[in-house]
Amino acid sequence: MMKKQGKQRLVPKLRFKGFSEDWEQEKLKNVVERVTRKNNGKTDLPLTISAQDGLVDQRHYFKRQVASKNMDNYILIKKGEYAYNKSYSKDYPFGAIKMLKKYDYGALSTLYIVFKTTNISQRFLESYYESHYWHKEINKIAAEGARNHGLLNLSTQDFFKTNIKIPSTLEEQLKISNIVNQLDSLITLHKRKIQVLKDQKNLFLNKIFISQHGDIQLRFKGFTEPWEQRKLKDMYEIIMGQSPLSKNYTEDYKYDILVQGNADLKDGKVIPRIYTKQVTKLAKPNSIIFTVRAPVGQIAINTKKVVIGRGVCSIEGDKFLYHKLEQLNNIKYWNKFSTGSTFDSINSNDLKNMVLHIPKNIEEKNRISHILDILDSMITLHNKKLNRLESLKKEYLNYLFI
Repeated sequence: MMKKQGKQRLVPKLRFKGFSEDWEQEKLKNVVERVTRKNNGKTDLPLTISAQDGLVDQRHYFKRQVASKNMDNYILIKKGEYAYNKSYSKDYPFGAIKMLKKYDYGALSTLYIVFKTTNISQRFLESYYESHYWHKEINKIAAEGARNHGLLNLSTQDFFKTNIKIPSTLEEQLKISNIVNQLDSLITLHKRKIQVLKDQKNLFLNKIFISQHGDIQLRFKGFTEPWEQRKLKDMYEIIMGQSPLSKNYTEDYKYDILVQGNADLKDGKVIPRIYTKQVTKLAKPNSIIFTVRAPVGQIAINTKKVVIGRGVCSIEGDKFLYHKLEQLNNIKYWNKFSTGSTFDSINSNDLKNMVLHIPKNIEEKNRISHILDILDSMITLHNKKLNRLESLKKEYLNYLFI
């Protein structure tokens, strides 16, 4: 049935013990079958492809329905079948191919190529399309559409003529898909744990600080004193940023890190992106970096001295203030200070004169910071585990396929 390719051995770099036969090369059309069945009112669930989450309800993904109201002529896809979205992006230059797993049925635009397995393991094919090996086949036949910018220009007929290399036994196909599926399960588990921790932290943030209505819902035992009101400028030093001249920007890391805005912050940390030969305003190590423009209220703690541009300011605050600023951002507190016509911003006076509720007892203040720091540490720990699992999966996808 399948043809071996010349004298060159078709074997992956990493293989399970007990398998030694060459893999086989075949045209995709010989192991799958195109699906063209019309929806004809079978389902009212419009689907789209998320490169991260697979085939999902577009009403949730886009927060609206992009599909036509009448989807009778859409393709009806069933659970276990595949769809190819030819839309490309920087991260997915050859589009995405995903198997329907979340729903029994769904409706897809005819712009998608839909197919099902006939002579290959369903799970193996799903894992294969998570690797990069199918990209070179698409690259041979695809070009950017002249009229449909953002869509790869390739015919359905050419797509099904692409080559795929497959283990000669179903047992080896399943071995490969099993390890990929196990890693997927672990990755999903850690993502859920992270989300639970983030939800728990947000609950604490909303209940452990005094709200804008002046009440507090959650308090540590033994603390009963009312909190005091203080202006931000009376408690912490605030330095507004000033941008260096663009001619002094550099990628040479021997110079100072430049923090200009939200693009330089991620997960509460400063991520070096660009450097500067000109020092304008400096933020000391361990100060809070706060974005004052588009969007307002993003925060991070810088571990090193950095130069700050006009899109940010630095606040020489403590962890209590850091968590309080998190809470204010969560409740969209800064929206009322937005002044820009083309982008949101907050001015220096509004920021410096902002009134905060602060515990009078330093011990209460420290207890609040401590419990939130613990949750942050747990989130960071699970994120590290998640990153290791995702890296491990990437390595397996590189070595288990051809």
